[in-house]
Amino acid sequence: MDIQQRLFPDPKHIARILGIETSCDETSAAVVENGRTILSNAVSSQVDLHAQFGGVFPEVASRQHVRTIYPIVETALQEAHFSMSELDGIAVTRGPGLPGSLVVGMNFAKGLAMGTGLPLIGINHLEAHIYSAWLSRPYTTGVSGSKTTKIKDPKFPLVALIVSGGHTELVLMRDHLQYERLGGTLDDAAGEAFDKVARLLELSYPGGPAIQEEAQSGDPAAFNFPRAWLKDTWNFSFSGLKTAVLREVRSLQEQGKILPVSDLAASFQAAVVDVLVGKTVKAAEEFKAQEILVAGGVSANQLLRQIVQQKSPCPIQIPPVYLCTDNAAMVAGAGYFRFANGYSDELGIDVMPNWPLSEL
Repeated sequence: MDIQQRLFPDPKHIARILGIETSCDETSAAVVENGRTILSNAVSSQVDLHAQFGGVFPEVASRQHVRTIYPIVETALQEAHFSMSELDGIAVTRGPGLPGSLVVGMNFAKGLAMGTGLPLIGINHLEAHIYSAWLSRPYTTGVSGSKTTKIKDPKFPLVALIVSGGHTELVLMRDHLQYERLGGTLDDAAGEAFDKVARLLELSYPGGPAIQEEAQSGDPAAFNFPRAWLKDTWNFSFSGLKTAVLREVRSLQEQGKILPVSDLAASFQAAVVDVLVGKTVKAAEEFKAQEILVAGGVSANQLLRQIVQQKSPCPIQIPPVYLCTDNAAMVAGAGYFRFANGYSDELGIDVMPNWPLSEL
């Protein structure tokens, strides 16, 4: 029996959750039905705004959230064709993330909860990325109108690899809302390493897509960059790889050679993917996982998606690219499963910028 049947015996029961996400540089609001069907997912990206800084500028991010939060929530409600009175709960990212950015979304969600009486549910950002794998979007046919693309729920136990600009974690899930942290990065997150190497190679921001595009015309075997396997642990480390790229670039520059940017990008990307996939597959075998779930911004990387599919001993769950980056649909999705289990928070809760998934 799945969680929907256990918690809501009436198969016709529908719970609609408003999600709000402002953990970094995307302002987003969404309405999700029963933790699976996306009715709306409005996102206002600040990528172009931060490109001039080569990365996210926290103060600029929080100010932009203040400007866009109200119209984004309004857009999400309009696109879903629901008013606040027709919703069942409000889920908002509580952490981890940038403090100033988190506060904007949290305070707006508190105001809505206070004004409507709806339950407030603080969501861990990493948990939200995991629950993006349960989401699907309605589609319209010319014959029978609106339907929902049916996707199979991930099966437990599963091993989840969460890879983004701020996080790289390997997690074992034996059931809904149950997390055992197997390991994580000891220094740079995978996405952070992509950004730093992209700046080193004078590529655009954000670094992940820029390196992926440049790597398409490069040779991944051109440079034998190190892989930090950290034997007998499930942890990751990318600072040594980043330093190796820096040394190679400086050496080539000192020799007066033109940088083979495509080859450097391809070789770096291959090294990151090798370690991410290698450890994830080994963990899935060790813990007898029925599935592997890959989520977070870096999971949009095409090489990562390709190699993990090739090497996995079990089925793979990777959200579509538009759900890999930060969005409120995943927050609303995670919010549903917490709401369905009776979780809610007091209006006095505060943001938790360093909130680890292991504390849930």
